[in-house]
Amino acid sequence: MHLTRFEINTARRAARSLLTSPQKLHAAVLSAFPSPGDDAEPDRVLWRLDQRAHQSNLYLVSPREPDLTHLVEQVGWPTTNGWDTRDYSALLGKLAAGQQWAFRLRANPVSSRRKTADATRSQRFGHVTVAQQTRWLLDRTERHGFTVPTGVHDEPDVAVQGRETLKFDRCGRTVTLSTAVFEGRLEISDAEVFRRSLVQGIGPAKGYGCGLLTLAPLRRG
Repeated sequence: MHLTRFEINTARRAARSLLTSPQKLHAAVLSAFPSPGDDAEPDRVLWRLDQRAHQSNLYLVSPREPDLTHLVEQVGWPTTNGWDTRDYSALLGKLAAGQQWAFRLRANPVSSRRKTADATRSQRFGHVTVAQQTRWLLDRTERHGFTVPTGVHDEPDVAVQGRETLKFDRCGRTVTLSTAVFEGRLEISDAEVFRRSLVQGIGPAKGYGCGLLTLAPLRRG
């Protein structure tokens, strides 16, 4: 497995178009991986766009090493080495139950229910409030191999740091995604299940930049 970081040059004209379209970013990510062949299953590639003050980073987790030359040419910084890809398997192999990490996750919190009482099929509806989105995550942590410990005031140590509703066209119809960026502290409860969650993602809309959970050492003091 590989973990890749690519910094987008937001001053370039093409970057502005790319950053506002999950559909275009999805296509750009797929273009980084040549087809493995007719008999091979397509790779599960997770990606996330992190936008902070004056900086936009694209993160990828993938079985194969990506080639982001096309992105460097279109939206990159020509004076840099392009992108940074590291061996993700080394970290995955060190994970163990009981470890605590800082985490960041961009997800698409949804619930499935019937739109009307006589409807025969259920539909996905996005959670839009902070409380709903936080509860969505907390209800799913155990099945993904971790828990969120309590912090100050005996509340779960997680916060919603960004919320956004995205609308874009896909095959002639409008797709609406309600996303939330979670940051906090987690404790691994089942290392094998947790490793699988890190490489397979959490929740729906993985093709549109949701589901990738990344780790960082906890800050002490």
